[in-house]
Amino acid sequence: MTLYYTLCFALLMAEVGLFTTIIAPMPFTMRKRLMHFLSENPIIAKIQYGLKITFIFIAVLFVDALQRMVRIAQEGAKAKAQPDITDARTEVTYAARRFYAQRNLYLTGATLFLSLILSRVFYILLDFINTQEQLNALSSKTAKGSQAAGETEELRKRVRELEAQLKTSQAQGRDFDTLKKQASQQANEYNRLADEHIKATGAKSDKKAD
Repeated sequence: MTLYYTLCFALLMAEVGLFTTIIAPMPFTMRKRLMHFLSENPIIAKIQYGLKITFIFIAVLFVDALQRMVRIAQEGAKAKAQPDITDARTEVTYAARRFYAQRNLYLTGATLFLSLILSRVFYILLDFINTQEQLNALSSKTAKGSQAAGETEELRKRVRELEAQLKTSQAQGRDFDTLKKQASQQANEYNRLADEHIKATGAKSDKKAD
């Protein structure tokens, strides 16, 4: 295996390891730290930029391996059309070339395909974590709002009680004013009757004296 295909295989193993890590069961807090580290770390961002360039070269290798695969298949078809000029060494060489072409094709294709899957799964998990954080924040705000609503309801209940007490006090005050007014009227009436009685009694006394 040549150097660039060896590097392609190493990259494929790294993708498999990273994919296994991010989909492995783990606590939400640990997964959140891992995803934020992979998405926000500047060193990881530089590595991702370098990998994007690397995947361009892997795509070129994939196209080259595909062309070799097609060319070898055409040569095999021609060899089958002329069975008289083939020998064992030619067949072994053809089989080896076809094997290497298929290996390179599958290796580069699997690397590209897994990179797409890994990128998609990574952003899905990142969106899930952000959504979960927003949901937790909203739940916290809702809980605080419910507590505040409960306190507001208690205050309203207290205000209604105070208003009822105030109305009762006002009614009692009006009753007291009415009673006071009635007492004043009765006192005035009593004084008037007393004055009339005194006047009448005084007039009778004067007549008897005459």
